[in-house]
Amino acid sequence: MARKTVSRKRKAGEPKDQQQLGWCQTTHKRGRVSSSSCHAQQWWHSRRSVVCALRGREFRPQQQHELRLQRSLRGFAAGRLPGILKEREFSLGRLNKVFASQWLNHRQVVCGTKCNTLFVADVLTGQITRIPMLKDRESRSGGSGAVGAVVVGHFLPTGGSRSRLDQQGCGIHAIELNPSRTLLATGGDNPNSLAIYRLPTLDPVCVGDDGHNDWIFSIAWISDSMAVSGSRDGSMGLWEVTEEVMSQAEQSQSEETVPSYCHISHRALKDIPKEYTNPYNCKVRALAFNNNHKELGAVSLDGYFHLWKAEHNLCKLLSTKLPHCKENVCLAYGVDWSVYAVGSQAHVSFLDPRQPTHSIKSVNSRERGSGIRSVSFYEHIVTVGTGQGSLLFYDIRAQRFLENPLNPTGGYRQRPGEGILKLSTGKGWLNHDETWRSYFSDIHSFPNAVYTHCYDDSGTKLFVAGGPLCSGLHGNYAGLWS
Repeated sequence: MARKTVSRKRKAGEPKDQQQLGWCQTTHKRGRVSSSSCHAQQWWHSRRSVVCALRGREFRPQQQHELRLQRSLRGFAAGRLPGILKEREFSLGRLNKVFASQWLNHRQVVCGTKCNTLFVADVLTGQITRIPMLKDRESRSGGSGAVGAVVVGHFLPTGGSRSRLDQQGCGIHAIELNPSRTLLATGGDNPNSLAIYRLPTLDPVCVGDDGHNDWIFSIAWISDSMAVSGSRDGSMGLWEVTEEVMSQAEQSQSEETVPSYCHISHRALKDIPKEYTNPYNCKVRALAFNNNHKELGAVSLDGYFHLWKAEHNLCKLLSTKLPHCKENVCLAYGVDWSVYAVGSQAHVSFLDPRQPTHSIKSVNSRERGSGIRSVSFYEHIVTVGTGQGSLLFYDIRAQRFLENPLNPTGGYRQRPGEGILKLSTGKGWLNHDETWRSYFSDIHSFPNAVYTHCYDDSGTKLFVAGGPLCSGLHGNYAGLWS
């Protein structure tokens, strides 16, 4: 009772206008607190329970430790997994050379081929499902030429396409998913155009058909709604899938039984620099996006690496001559290492754009002449697919290729490159057509170039696909390594 009396006297002695100042009402008590304490108390109430806050403070270091432990385990597994991978080959029928692939989920991979076929492969059952290709608008002259213009078109049968007849021999070179995995970008029925599908249904959304004059070789998403395409004509197109495009695609699909989609125009179109090289060889071959710095790396067939600022537009930052400038056809960005990996005829070059050119490190693939056809980062392992049908694994942390755990020499090497881990692709399928009978019938077997490979989200499955390296041969290969 004495404690309550003191409290009442203290309150009575205060001026009336101060009695209400700085007070916070609660269901159980009221106490004099500062303004900052009021905000803190409101925050505690928003947390619903003090127990939750105390437990969060108690377990936060433990959670951070668990994250570090998980990261260490993933890195350990990434270095050990290649040595125990086993191949399971798939039959793709008579399709010709798989150039691009991406995982859609834990059991489905979407692929694109040289014969301009887009299909989904189920890695559990081996079932192949073909996806209809998206066509250009019937008459470009009748459509709007304004940047970002939207025109609604209808799905047309795939047969009898003039663009298909004009563009035979190109096919689909790129397939990319946006960061939220809700949209897929690839080539259209006309390989000069960009086709967008909705995920996971693969319903058509739109076609960008007024940008490039030659084949699209590479695609990179720079946000959930904006993608960049790199073309053989030496240009890079910026495309935006706006809310208007998405709503029109949804409305047309709900109202009509025949699938329909929009036709969009490029937001920007930039040519790569041609000042110091042969302009006819300035073909954009590969793209890779650095999301941390919003920078887009591009490799051209003239042996240059170009860096662009890519947000709402494309702004050139620099161009660098690569140390190995023959057959630069693949590019990947390692987020954890802040470097680009460029594949060439016989080397993988690691490039940090902020470092001088002489600091570029290159690694010999040990397979001269066949070329590096695909490259990717997973943790600290750089996976390299070659034209001779080999998979090599480079440890960027140790700066050496992984060794074969079954090497009988016990780590002793008589020659450079001996004893490294090398996985070889299976036989695949080869069409014994007129070209084969005329020029290659005396050769018993052909290695399948690894044109594409990709890891699933768990990092325990590696999908590998490709076909014969010789352009005149018709064949395919696809396999799951797990």
